[in-house]
Amino acid sequence: MADPMAPTVLVVDDELANLDSVSRIFDKEALQVLSASSGEQAVALLQKQRVDVVVTDLMMPGLSGVDLLRACRTLAPDAEVVLMTAHGTVETAVEAMKEGAYDFLTKPLKRHHLVKSVRKALEKQALVQENRRLRARVQQLSKPGGLVGQSPAFRATMDIVRQAAPSSATILLLGESGTGKELVARAIHDLSQRAESPFVPINCAAIPESILESELFGYERGAFTGAVGRKEGRFERAHKGTLFLDEVGEMSPSVQVKLLRAIQEGEIERLGGTQPVKVDVRLVAATNRDLAQDVKEGRFREDLYYRLNVVRIGLPPLAERHGDVPILADHFLRSFCEKHGRSFTGFTKAAMEAMERHGWPGNVRELENAVERAVVLARGDAIELSDLPDTVRGGSADRAGNRAIVIPIGTPMDEIEMRVIHETLRVTGGDKTLAAQLLGIATRTIYRKLDREKTESS
Repeated sequence: MADPMAPTVLVVDDELANLDSVSRIFDKEALQVLSASSGEQAVALLQKQRVDVVVTDLMMPGLSGVDLLRACRTLAPDAEVVLMTAHGTVETAVEAMKEGAYDFLTKPLKRHHLVKSVRKALEKQALVQENRRLRARVQQLSKPGGLVGQSPAFRATMDIVRQAAPSSATILLLGESGTGKELVARAIHDLSQRAESPFVPINCAAIPESILESELFGYERGAFTGAVGRKEGRFERAHKGTLFLDEVGEMSPSVQVKLLRAIQEGEIERLGGTQPVKVDVRLVAATNRDLAQDVKEGRFREDLYYRLNVVRIGLPPLAERHGDVPILADHFLRSFCEKHGRSFTGFTKAAMEAMERHGWPGNVRELENAVERAVVLARGDAIELSDLPDTVRGGSADRAGNRAIVIPIGTPMDEIEMRVIHETLRVTGGDKTLAAQLLGIATRTIYRKLDREKTESS
């Protein structure tokens, strides 16, 4: 029995002996086979289900092979057509090739030539579909926040991404916050053989330690108070696809142990469960920490580090992507004009010079936020210097983008901490991960302090 996922071949011939013989050949090749004794029957089949290759006799009463070829162009435009013809009709077959037939074979048929022709037709069809899929992925990556750039540093990174993506190797992305680690992870997924399966991200720093384990591995009913039913974890949701572990360096030692086992064994165990669950997941991990140093200092497991660090890709900060700021700014301008229904001729010279001078400590994400803010607030025909955030245009910020905060003497330390956190969040557009990076603290620390502040004020 053919694999239900195997390609489908439709054999069409009014000579029943030849129809049966050719159908059996493809059945032995483990392909799904449909058969029709007339062009009319073939059209009815094409209207009902997907067909990858049509192998049809050229000369048939009623609807001929050429007529069927033309019908295929409408009913199954992705299907390839192989014609079977007698020696006396070769010229007609050649004409049919000009109309889009993939190949023609002369009778009496030789099994080897028939199978080879159909296999080649299937390869061509797969290549066309793959090219179409890749073009769609490239268009998707050109949307707001997409991967855009021409600098040598950016091109070098993308070369590694394109080379590594089709493999099943675990990838470790290293880079500052805002450099686009999740976008690169999505690109790796989109350019892989798993593109049609789920891409499941999880930020290990944004989820409390007590919840992270259940989020990753799921739980059974009654595993803990409030577990009223079974829940699938991110590993199971990413089955056959890609699991993106952002800020993996923030993971606690106990969760690191279970992650290591999942990678080694290819299976997980839900909280409260007793049976292992097989999972087929491609891992992409990311961090802005120096994991090698964390290993030396005992904060990260060495064996897990080497499991994650199979293919290492460093993402350059925007400050090192010389020449990409104008390209990215123009890209974001077009995207956000479309999003917000605005129209601008571009950036003034002063505005662009300020953006090129700025240090962009928040990297591409900071630039994206700055351009969106300008698109929303600008009133002229072009984005002017005054439309940019003061951290970018000079204001009270230095070349590195550091903003000054004036705090009166005698201000309690708790209040100073919260003022600094809120001001940093304002600059980062509410991005807590980026704010934590700028402040040199863990993201969960920001969440904890904000939650405490909310509780105390309620």
